[in-house]
Amino acid sequence: MFKGSVYRRCGCKELVTGEDGSPVLDAKNRPKTRELGAECPDLGKRDHGSWYYYVELPPGPKGERRRPRKGGFLTKKKAEEAAQEIWDKAQDGVDVLSDETVEQFLLRWFAKRVDLKRSTWKTYEDHIHRVFIPNLGHIKMRDLRTRHIQEMFQQIWRDNEQHAANADAAEVARLECEAAHRAWKQAAKPRPPELRQRWTTAKERLREARRKPRYITGPGVQLKMKNELSAALDYAKNTEKLISENWAQHLVLPKYTPPKPLVWTDERVARWRETGEKPGPVMVWTAEQTGAFLDGVAEHRLYPMFHLMVFRGTRRGESCGLPWRETDMTAGTVHISEQLVAASYDVWEDTPKSDSGARTVRLDSQTHELLKFWRRRQQAERAEWEKKHRKEPKKYGPYVDSGRVFTWEDGRPYHPEYLSQVFNRLVQKLGLPPIRLHDLRHCAATLSLAAGVHMKAIQVLLGHSSFKLTADTYTSVLPQLEVEAADAPVALVPRKAAQQDEQAVDGAPQGPRSYRPPSPRRSRLLQRLTPAMRRERKSIPWSAQQSQAARGGLRRVGAPSAAR
Repeated sequence: MFKGSVYRRCGCKELVTGEDGSPVLDAKNRPKTRELGAECPDLGKRDHGSWYYYVELPPGPKGERRRPRKGGFLTKKKAEEAAQEIWDKAQDGVDVLSDETVEQFLLRWFAKRVDLKRSTWKTYEDHIHRVFIPNLGHIKMRDLRTRHIQEMFQQIWRDNEQHAANADAAEVARLECEAAHRAWKQAAKPRPPELRQRWTTAKERLREARRKPRYITGPGVQLKMKNELSAALDYAKNTEKLISENWAQHLVLPKYTPPKPLVWTDERVARWRETGEKPGPVMVWTAEQTGAFLDGVAEHRLYPMFHLMVFRGTRRGESCGLPWRETDMTAGTVHISEQLVAASYDVWEDTPKSDSGARTVRLDSQTHELLKFWRRRQQAERAEWEKKHRKEPKKYGPYVDSGRVFTWEDGRPYHPEYLSQVFNRLVQKLGLPPIRLHDLRHCAATLSLAAGVHMKAIQVLLGHSSFKLTADTYTSVLPQLEVEAADAPVALVPRKAAQQDEQAVDGAPQGPRSYRPPSPRRSRLLQRLTPAMRRERKSIPWSAQQSQAARGGLRRVGAPSAAR
């Protein structure tokens, strides 16, 4: 049964007097006062004071009295509604008298999350201490509402605007510094001292500009923050009954769409060379660009690793952490069971990203032969290093038997971040359009799609957790595959002119006959010929046409002929 009471009181004060009617003084010799509360004679006035409630709850575990009390309501009805709400929450098991703050709860909840991977744990820790506690930590859990969390994200948006302005200012300062250095460098000797002073001033401005925060919290990171906070509030609601609702579920955030891979077409490459801007955050090389990269790094020490990542789609950490014990050189397979993870340049060994990430990858014949060669080279390097260590132990330390496939000459495994740095330098040196090292996985997927590999097999190859993830990610494929996909529906529709042209090319007599659909490959080649081109080539045998088309000799439909 609901037990509550509402009453009206105010904050008016009166002097405290003694028995003789004189004011009572405090320790600082000032007159003492007391609140009149419900005894104020002006409470009969309409706008004087405010309404309060208190609710009598069942006794606590030790029999203590539990009476939540709150005031500041403008009307009696609002106080009664708030009292009823408190009573209902208490009946549902919510601890309405808890004074625990958001900061205290988050730290206590986070200490229990022993189920998180180390990299995920670090992300949670950063968001809790850098974002959640500064913005929400002072609020009591029972007072937390959606508006408080929404205000936190609004502050993030305001910070993003300031950080973007800081980034622009830093870029301007960089350009000014480069111009000042170029002017000093190109000046005739003896160089004027004012040019040196200008360069020094520009460097100081650049350092000052780079001290200001420039990090942009994008929609993807904001969604992660919301999910992390929602997980904590779900625990507070369902397990500990600290709150009655998950207040993070009703947030309004910028829409986040995961970036999909885009292929570096000729037009995109030309635009990038003009402006230096990438069309998207995730880019994929064409088969020709991939071949140019592999040819350019064929003599590099890490070529076998790059080859493995290009064609088998292993992640950076999976390649660094691949052990020889999980590599079957007889069967030509590698089992992905562990990886090396890097954060703030610290490295640790961990399991694959997900359960589906633990997989067995069948090697292609070239990668298989490269790994055999690499193992022989690694064994020779070990013997050479141990020989150097025996001769000069101070200069050459002992060989590190890490058991990894890809290592330095002394057996130490590669740092994942080092691989990214080397890859970026190689791409820049070769003049290829930029992609990330991780994007080699996307290259492996698109190359497999172009080769006709089924999407389910690509999912297994990459270790994705769902077929939908693979299909949604790789909707963009190589241009030549898009051309075939666009021509395929056209080839299915029988056309009278196409039948006559086909008869002319085959040398068959003209006249009506039953339609015989050509083979898919032959149909695609015929569709690329204009009628005039077909008449020009009617004397060429079909085998010659086929070989010339394979070399790219056939012009596309609508292309101007040499006669034009």
